[in-house]
Amino acid sequence: MVATLVRLRFLLLANGLRKSPWQIVAVILGGLYGLFLLGIVIVGLIALRAAPIDFARTLVVLAGAATILGWTFLPVLTSGIDQTVDTARLAPFPVPINTLVLALAVSGVLGVPGIVTSIAALGTVVTWSRDPLAAFAALVSAAIGVFTAVVGSRMLAALASRIGAGRRAREARTLIVFIPLLLLGPIIFLVSNLLREASDILPTIAQVVGWTPFGAVWAVPADVASGDFAKAGFELLIALATLVLFVALWRWGLGRALERPARAATAQVSKRGSGLFGIFPGTPTGAVAARALTYWVRDPRYAQSLITIPIVPALLFFWGGFGENLAILVWVGPVVAVLLAMSIYTDVSYDNTAFALHVQTGVSGIADRLGRVIALAVFAVPLSLALVVASVAVSNTWQLLPGLLGITIGILLSGFAVSSLISGRLTFPVPAPGESPFKARPGGGFSLMLTTFASWAVLGVLILPELVLALVGFATDNPLLGWLSIPVGLIVGTALLVLGVRLGGRILDRRAPELLAQLQKQK
Repeated sequence: MVATLVRLRFLLLANGLRKSPWQIVAVILGGLYGLFLLGIVIVGLIALRAAPIDFARTLVVLAGAATILGWTFLPVLTSGIDQTVDTARLAPFPVPINTLVLALAVSGVLGVPGIVTSIAALGTVVTWSRDPLAAFAALVSAAIGVFTAVVGSRMLAALASRIGAGRRAREARTLIVFIPLLLLGPIIFLVSNLLREASDILPTIAQVVGWTPFGAVWAVPADVASGDFAKAGFELLIALATLVLFVALWRWGLGRALERPARAATAQVSKRGSGLFGIFPGTPTGAVAARALTYWVRDPRYAQSLITIPIVPALLFFWGGFGENLAILVWVGPVVAVLLAMSIYTDVSYDNTAFALHVQTGVSGIADRLGRVIALAVFAVPLSLALVVASVAVSNTWQLLPGLLGITIGILLSGFAVSSLISGRLTFPVPAPGESPFKARPGGGFSLMLTTFASWAVLGVLILPELVLALVGFATDNPLLGWLSIPVGLIVGTALLVLGVRLGGRILDRRAPELLAQLQKQK
């Protein structure tokens, strides 16, 4: 059973790679990046061999505890990322629970994250090779630490499987994870400053962490190297007790999940009317607009674009030196306009097989393109323009208002045009309806990244007329150029939007069956 599940895990990965060459490229690049980071960790652990014992102990214990904490809690918050075999699918098979626990644990260790963690943990053997007994203790601790990390992730996920099965729970996890990821730069900056200021108390913190379930296992070889065998023995007992407790809790939670799997919530049909379909006109364009706007309101995958809106001012505030340069906030509106205007180039991919409705009912490509643009424009246009006015008011730079309005209008209209063209030509591996917005399909992130950068570059070229006028007006303090950028942005952007909707509609009419076939393959 252990060998079967391990083979199944790698077979699933191989089958996923066969779907697209982009997936293979993404896996290779991701692997190279992971190897680069792993190399840095290994070099650091080797260098710690010559460092004082207390200094090496502090770094190894804190880093090791952070590793186990990350393994334990991140899978719960980012449900859907892991490509491990879904245990719910194993419920019909008569596999003994103990055998299943062992098989899943070994499968987790032999996955890519498990292998990387194992290699890094074995690097601590080099750190403590200054003493043979300490090196042996490091080898034992590394094995216990890796299994504790892997089992901890499965344990908490099994215990939370019934709690986090609903849509609201998935949306909450999205918010909890996505916001810190967007604020990663400021967070790293603040944490590094705090650590630099509190460097004197890090050894004390490591001493405390060394007695916790997450850090005890990494403190054992350090105390063996310093000759404190009694302390090392107690820490080893804590580490073993933690692993045993994690296994027991995992076994219990896994048994409950297999015996009484969580059921999807019963769909409740609203009887209050036809919703947005009763507001938009009864035309193909109106129907597409109502359907697309419903996605924006109810689909968690679209929430990622909306979450970025309050994050942009925070990031610009950070890059402006935490209030030292408020003028940088004037770019909040244009930045949000770019993010929103370019957010619908994956619309057809997010439709998934529901795109068949457009193909079967004969909705014209132009109606499809225009309906999606209208749905986005309903909130993107007023929101972006309001942010421009608000940022100018906060920074007291009213002289920049006309130029910023011209740039933002041009970005919105031209961005709608570019998105209409791209989504009619390409599909991308994205999470399916009902899945976690963070579910990663091999190659999906890389192809999206390339398309995003390329589309931003195209958008930058298309908005040059209004952008140049506004920037020259800013540089020369000439408000007339800023006011001129508004009609230029309107005229050029509207012309591009009409062209983008028409060309995108023609492309969609021609490629609709092919796009639907590609979406079927991505299921």
